[in-house]
Amino acid sequence: MALPPRPGDQLAAATSTTRVIVIRAPAGVAGQIECGGIPMVPARDTPAAPADDEPSGTLIGKRYVDATDTLELLCTASGAGQLTYGGVPLQIKAPKALPASD
Repeated sequence: MALPPRPGDQLAAATSTTRVIVIRAPAGVAGQIECGGIPMVPARDTPAAPADDEPSGTLIGKRYVDATDTLELLCTASGAGQLTYGGVPLQIKAPKALPASD
């Protein structure tokens, strides 16, 4: 059984260089965060993988959210594979529009 993600958790992909930080998570809801279909593990349990020429499925500096905007991840290292939560693909969060200055 998967533990619920918590804000501040640092996760790493088991098969690529992707690393993320949980920014926001649904309260008390257990779900599996995956990259490329494989569950992500705590980053402290895996050494930082050297960057190579693998195709990027995740983009560094981008925020990924679920459809209900209750889970938000910040990508801290790019890598191959698509991020999913509970089997549902996460999308890149759209930037907020700045107010017009007149």
